[in-house]
Amino acid sequence: MIFNSFERMVAFRYLRARRKEGFISVIAGFSLAGIGLGVATLIVVMAVMNGFRHELLGRILGINGHIGVYGSGAPLTGFDPLAESIRKLPGVTKVIPTAEGQVFATSAGGGTGAIVRGVRAGDLLTRPIFQKKYRGNPADFAGDDAVILGKRLAEKLGVRVGDSVSLISPKGNATAFGTVPRMRGYKVAGTFDVGMFEYDSGFIFMPLEAAQTYFRLPDSVTQIEVFLENPDMVPETRKAIWDITGSNATIYDWQQANANFFNAIQVERNVMFLILTLIILVAAFNIISSLIMLVKDKGRDIAILRTMGATRGMILRIFFLAGASVGVVGTVAGTLLGVAFASNIENIRQFIQSIIGRELFAAEIYFLTQLPARVETGEVVTVVLMALGLSFAATIYPAWRAAKLDPVEALRYE
Repeated sequence: MIFNSFERMVAFRYLRARRKEGFISVIAGFSLAGIGLGVATLIVVMAVMNGFRHELLGRILGINGHIGVYGSGAPLTGFDPLAESIRKLPGVTKVIPTAEGQVFATSAGGGTGAIVRGVRAGDLLTRPIFQKKYRGNPADFAGDDAVILGKRLAEKLGVRVGDSVSLISPKGNATAFGTVPRMRGYKVAGTFDVGMFEYDSGFIFMPLEAAQTYFRLPDSVTQIEVFLENPDMVPETRKAIWDITGSNATIYDWQQANANFFNAIQVERNVMFLILTLIILVAAFNIISSLIMLVKDKGRDIAILRTMGATRGMILRIFFLAGASVGVVGTVAGTLLGVAFASNIENIRQFIQSIIGRELFAAEIYFLTQLPARVETGEVVTVVLMALGLSFAATIYPAWRAAKLDPVEALRYE
C-alpha cells in the first residue's frame, strides 16, 4: 500500500484533535461539510437539468415528429403517396399526415385559443405517450364531430368527456357583409395528459377528414410528421426526404424547431455546473487552511518524528493522508446524499409543499407538471473525480511544508 500502518495511525490521530486543538478540528469539519454539500448540490442540479431536457424532449417528440415536411407556400396535395415513400426510408417508424390550424374554443365554462391538429385515429392513439395518459373510448374518435382535448384545456373550458365545445376559425366565410368566422360544435371524445403544460392546455385533436373539411383543405394537409427510431438520425433522413420531394417541400426538424429552447437549457446547465463547482473549491481552500494550521501546531511533533527516523516522504504522506481523508469522506457522503435526494426529489417537493402550503413548481412556468430528475452515472463519476482532485490538490502544499520543516529550527526554542 502507498501508506503504511504508522503513517495511517499518525494521520488519523492528528484528525482527532484534542481540546486545545479543537479550532483546527472545527475548520476540518466545515471543510468536510462544504465538500459534501457541494458534491450533493452539484449532483442534484445536474440530475434536474438532465431530467428537464429528457422529459421535455420526450414529450415534445411524443406530440411532434422528429421531422416535419411542409408544402412550399401551399398545403401538401397528394400526401399519401409521399408519406408512403417516406415510410420506406431506413430508420423511419411512423409517418403521420396532419392538418393543422388555429381556433378559438368556447363552451359554457369559458373560451380560449387553441391549436387543432387533424390526424387519423390510428396514427394518434397508437402513440405511447397517448396510450398511457388517454381518458375516453378510442372508438369515439371518429366521424365529423369528435375531438380530443388536453386535460388542462378541458378544465379551463369546464367540459368533460361527452360534453360539447364550439370551435371558431379566424379564416371565415366571405359574405356581402364581410368575412364571417366559421363556427361549429364538436363532442369531446376524450382527454389526454402528456405532462407538458403547453400541450395539455392548448391542443385539440380531431379526425383528419373532419379537420380537412373544417379548415377547407380538400385532399391536402398542412404537413407530414416523420418519427424516427433515433433522434440523431435526423441529418441523413432529412437528406433522403429532400431527395424524394425535391424543391416542392420545406423540411424542418426538431432541432431547428426547438434550438433556442434546448440551447438555453444547455447554457444554464453549464453555468450552474461552474457556479456550484466553486462551492467545492471554497471547501478545498478550507482544507488548505486547516492543514497549514495543523502543520504549524504540530511543528514540535514533526521535529521529534524526524529525529526518530521518519523521512521527509513519511511526513509528507502523513499530512497528505490527513487532508485527503477529509476530501474523500466529504465526497462519499455528498455523493450518497445527492443521489438519494435526486432519486426522491418529487416526493421531497410534495412533502415541502404540504408543509408550507405553497406550490414550488408551477407547471405554467416550468412546462412540466412534475419535477424531473435523471441521474447519469457518467456525470456522477465526473463530479466525484473533480471533488477528489480538488481535495488532493489542496493537501499538496501543506504536506510539502510539513516535509520541508527543519527539526533543528522547530526545536530551537522548545
